[in-house]
Amino acid sequence: MSEPVLKVDNLRKEFGGLIAVKDVSFEVGKGEFVGLIGPNGCGKSTTFNCISGLLQQTSGKVEVFGKDASNMQPDEIQNLGFTRTFQHTRLWREMTVIENLMVPPRQQFSPNFLQAVFQPFSRPAETQRLQKAYEILDQLEVPHMAHNMASELSGGQSKLVDIGRSMMGDPELLLLDEPVAGVAGPLAMKIFNNLRRIVDETGISVLIIEHNMDFILRQGVDRIVVMNEGEILMVGTPDEVRSNRAVIEAYLGAAGEEEGGEEE
Repeated sequence: MSEPVLKVDNLRKEFGGLIAVKDVSFEVGKGEFVGLIGPNGCGKSTTFNCISGLLQQTSGKVEVFGKDASNMQPDEIQNLGFTRTFQHTRLWREMTVIENLMVPPRQQFSPNFLQAVFQPFSRPAETQRLQKAYEILDQLEVPHMAHNMASELSGGQSKLVDIGRSMMGDPELLLLDEPVAGVAGPLAMKIFNNLRRIVDETGISVLIIEHNMDFILRQGVDRIVVMNEGEILMVGTPDEVRSNRAVIEAYLGAAGEEEGGEEE
């Protein structure tokens, strides 16, 4: 593996007497596409929230691009070249797709207030950002949606726009929290295929949470980190994960518990 852009070392998160994440360690290399999987409630999102600074870990260390980010605020971590999305998209519904992409970049406003209001793309930098937004929509194969209102989008289309918006800040490390949750099969595969191509073409590093093991094993990730009950169960290639009995038992056990709970 190449030099890590993200290094998680003995990460632990406790909520009172509950240990949600138990001494988790893993790395993501530069230009690597890594899946973080596990049954519901295994600590995936809590791990993400600690990495991104939304939660303070109880102990352990998080390094982003070689810098200790364990005690940084979310905006400080973002300034290192890090961006994350959330499972539930948070688009501005009364704005168009292209306007949603134009909002996140920093330092985008004109020093002249009236010029910014009446001629929003009068500065070369603003024109460049607009061009970049269209290029990202092209990368995601949705340029036709540029002037659609966000409120008109399907769940899957909203996920694509959310990914596009996260890419506007030129991140070197992108964390995606279940970007295909609730998305129909063909569009979910399109999202993964586009991410794989973007990783290969740009060298960006991606860590992606996915609950559906069968789905992610078919989607061309480089490595998979498997969690269960707050701990790392294994780290390996899709083939290694597919053949690991402990992983299969963890998923089958979780499925059995969920079915039992529904019967009650």
